[in-house]
Amino acid sequence: MVQIPKPEYARRRKALMAEMVPNSIAILPAAAVALRNRDVEHPYRQDSDFQYLSGFGEPEAVMALIPGREHGEYVLFCRERDPLRELWDGLRAGQEGAIGDFGADDAFPISDIDDILPGLIEGRDRVYTAMGSHPEFDRHLMEWVNQIRSKANLGAQPPKEFVALDHLLHDLRLYKSTAEIKVMREAAAISARAHTRAMQAARAGLYEYSLEAELDYEFRRGGARLPAYGSIVAAGRNTCILHYQDNNALLRDGDLVLIDAGCEIDCYASDITRTFPVNGVFSPEQRAIYEIVLQAQEAAFAEIAPGKHWNLAHEATVKVITAGLVRLGLLEGDVDTLIAAEAHRGFYMHRAGHWLGLDVHDVGEYKVGGEWRVLEPGMALTVEPGIYISPQNEQVAKKWRGIGVRIEDDVVVTRTGCEVLTSGVPKAIDDIEALMAASRAVNP
Repeated sequence: MVQIPKPEYARRRKALMAEMVPNSIAILPAAAVALRNRDVEHPYRQDSDFQYLSGFGEPEAVMALIPGREHGEYVLFCRERDPLRELWDGLRAGQEGAIGDFGADDAFPISDIDDILPGLIEGRDRVYTAMGSHPEFDRHLMEWVNQIRSKANLGAQPPKEFVALDHLLHDLRLYKSTAEIKVMREAAAISARAHTRAMQAARAGLYEYSLEAELDYEFRRGGARLPAYGSIVAAGRNTCILHYQDNNALLRDGDLVLIDAGCEIDCYASDITRTFPVNGVFSPEQRAIYEIVLQAQEAAFAEIAPGKHWNLAHEATVKVITAGLVRLGLLEGDVDTLIAAEAHRGFYMHRAGHWLGLDVHDVGEYKVGGEWRVLEPGMALTVEPGIYISPQNEQVAKKWRGIGVRIEDDVVVTRTGCEVLTSGVPKAIDDIEALMAASRAVNP
């Protein structure tokens, strides 16, 4: 299984601490365990910022980064080894593992944090923390600071200021390393196989969840423990619901299926959308809409390169989609005038993509100083234009209603343009129809 190598976590911590002011401390909590219902827990998934800096996948942990600390800059509070609990819940790293396996300079039991962490905070000029992201931890942090303040008459020095860690850390996360891109390629390859499998399995009479099961099987077979987000398997008129989640409708002959799904590997997400016909053959109307969306995506790829700003790709999709809708008679008027009036938003109501990484909608500012961010090598993003013609849209001919098409791929900016990470799953009409025909020939 492809994973981020351990030395990379140390490099990330060093890079973050180099951006921190002298005599400061950064404090990050691990994600809390989330209850699904009563005493049943959701599968545990580490907080993305905590994962980025540590690779430590356990709950009940807090890290402190203290540049220049004589006894070690990376301090990790975590659970102690406990043979009885490990019998029930699985192995723990403990303090020895935190140091030996995860590179901590110092490690303490999480149960001792109230006694130790205030001493690490005391006297610091600045505390960096993810304010507002973990309300319960914020409360504990204020308790520790108030504990220091209560001893001010004895010479204790509370921190002078608190600063959101997000700006420094999320800018680092925006630029993907060679190792990160390698992991994202693996996640993309597994997800591509899953989408291909779903296309091959599609038949009228199955249900949306039947295809979701094919996705989940291929995710797990490839080593992905979790989907990166709730899979969308939308058939028929459900293709026009952007964040459809029910996945329980019948697949009918003549309908399209829109699948938006991806797995994550070592916490890195993939995000693919494909749209295809249940019966394996696009109708003339479905084909016409699909071709516009595919052309829009190709136009966006051409605008993703170093030195080009973030919004150029979106603008390219709007131009192609608006012109295509005019050509089909779904919009009327001058293309430039329609674009200025945002007439496309009745059919294409979202942006062309988003950052991608440890979060499927990854961190990073889209604008800097009020201007669209300029793309640089290592940035990873999705490209996902779409057209959605509502079943209730009586302003268009009935033959168009209920057609929803989205095509989404993951790309990383290179020195000369962009690399499409998710090219392993078909998207040209002829390729999709050929794949589905071959599957039906083998399994009628």
